[in-house]
Amino acid sequence: MKRIKYFDYNATHPPIPGLLSRVYSEYEEDFFNPSGPTRFSLARQGKIEESRKILSQLTGKDAKGFVFASSGTEANYLLAYFLKSSVKTKVYLSPFEHASVYAAFHSLEIPTSVLHTDKSGLISLAELDSVLKEEPGPVCIIHAGNETGVVQPLEEIAIVCENRNVSLFSDLMQSFGKIPVPFVRLTGFTFSGHKIGAGLGASAVWFEPKLLKEGGIFGGGNQENGHRAGTENSPAILSLAEAANIQFQEMEKKAVRLEDFQRRIESELKGLGAEIVAENSPRLASTTFAILPVEDLDFFMMGMEEKGFALSTGSSCKSRSREPAPSLLSMGYTKEEALRAIRISTGTFTSTEEVDALLLAIREVISSVI
Repeated sequence: MKRIKYFDYNATHPPIPGLLSRVYSEYEEDFFNPSGPTRFSLARQGKIEESRKILSQLTGKDAKGFVFASSGTEANYLLAYFLKSSVKTKVYLSPFEHASVYAAFHSLEIPTSVLHTDKSGLISLAELDSVLKEEPGPVCIIHAGNETGVVQPLEEIAIVCENRNVSLFSDLMQSFGKIPVPFVRLTGFTFSGHKIGAGLGASAVWFEPKLLKEGGIFGGGNQENGHRAGTENSPAILSLAEAANIQFQEMEKKAVRLEDFQRRIESELKGLGAEIVAENSPRLASTTFAILPVEDLDFFMMGMEEKGFALSTGSSCKSRSREPAPSLLSMGYTKEEALRAIRISTGTFTSTEEVDALLLAIREVISSVI
């Protein structure tokens, strides 16, 4: 099987070489249940606590506030669950949240109000201030869009929230380990291991410890300091902490390389008649969301796959349904335009040679389907 040229990092990040094999090799010998009464189990629990400390050092947040979960979806649900007791009226959301965020608030019967946007892909600070003045409530804003890569101005949003005496929460799935995050401004946030090369199986929610209520979304165990029942996936948790440490150290150096790749990719796409979504807004250097000048995107995607490239039509949890990206519709694009959108996302292991090959393949496939 030929090597796939991978341009779908926003869906999942390839595992950091050697990390999983090392962690799971250790697990074969040190396999004890962290909740057990023996000194072997206590030592295993100690490694989980060490992972919490690593994340605390990276973010500057209290280690007691980190609760490990199985996936980003579960972490988002836990955040909504922990938040529920402090909601007196409603929670304000951006129109770019992951589907799991909307679903969590709906399932927990927490009233929400979705803010507006335009083709910039940014929320309006003036609108946010206006609605908070009229009816204060917690604010939950995704930091970087899964599809567009647009980076919301969390610092400025936090100032608006602080002036209105409300808390700010954020889904950091796409920004954690990629760009600086104003952690000090956040009362709660979520992130996931597989988005940073840690493999599947562990995510985390951080919530202000003094606001964390007893209990979790289901009972039966007192793991995670009583906030998330169930035996911890200790290998995945250890991988998450180690991957985070690596990504934070490499962040600045990696950004320079990815910015160059983004310039080249977007220049090529525009030359072929594509529109770069939110081109002039602050965006992740790793993400390009473009509307292609083709009538049938499926033929384009098949052509790219035949040439050995993996890219996406949008958020991975929705990409198989071939529905228009909600983010594009909220920005004012038509359904027809939204159905012609592709997402190209790069990352740690993307090479110059792969980008060269991508640009050639895009030219060839677009010319064959127009």
